[in-house]
Amino acid sequence: MNGMKSSVQELKSLIEGVKAVDDADVLICPPATLIDLFTQTATGSNVAIGAQDAHANVKGAHTGDISAEMVAEFGADYIIVGHSERRADHFESSETVQEKAKAVLAAGLKPIICIGETLEEKEAGKTLDVLGEQITGSIPPGVSGDKYVIAYEPVWAIGSGLIPEIADIDVAHSFIRNKLKDLGVSEFDKVRLLYGGSVKPGNAKEILAVSEVNGALVGGASLKASDFLGIIEAV
Repeated sequence: MNGMKSSVQELKSLIEGVKAVDDADVLICPPATLIDLFTQTATGSNVAIGAQDAHANVKGAHTGDISAEMVAEFGADYIIVGHSERRADHFESSETVQEKAKAVLAAGLKPIICIGETLEEKEAGKTLDVLGEQITGSIPPGVSGDKYVIAYEPVWAIGSGLIPEIADIDVAHSFIRNKLKDLGVSEFDKVRLLYGGSVKPGNAKEILAVSEVNGALVGGASLKASDFLGIIEAV
């Protein structure tokens, strides 16, 4: 819940900074109030625009919600579903996340499906159990792996400045990849796996060097173009 109309200046700086970038995909997911302005500003650039959430239904009596079709109408390409803050603040289950992911796909967009463990679950040694349950419950069955993205974000690392050990990130991302294979996901090797949780210009290179880390889901460091460009340079 960050960003006003004036934030378009940061977007313009980002667009200028990635003009020469052709080996990384750059995406900004602003609040719904800015999607129209941002898609207009980013048209023809190297920056894609997405949304932070969408309802599972196309329309109806869901005051305050927006549908994937509404997002698509303004030219966005992606929608984040199941972010840990949605799961915690709005009590969204993996079943709800899966229904939202299906709705995003039906609208012709690509869902970014978020999974991750809390500090309590981590300390109890349940990280992989939680990831396995959330993957199984959140991804739409029967959908090819090139149609969606998975973002692993340890809940305890978001905005805290803390990140897992690199070896732990490696274990988690390898587990996710193998879980997709075990579930029989077609083209499981084409699912982009993003790491999220206090990614900054100073640690991005090391994190992105992990074999199964295919990108980053960036929070606070995406609010300023200069910080975000530092992460993109690491890619």
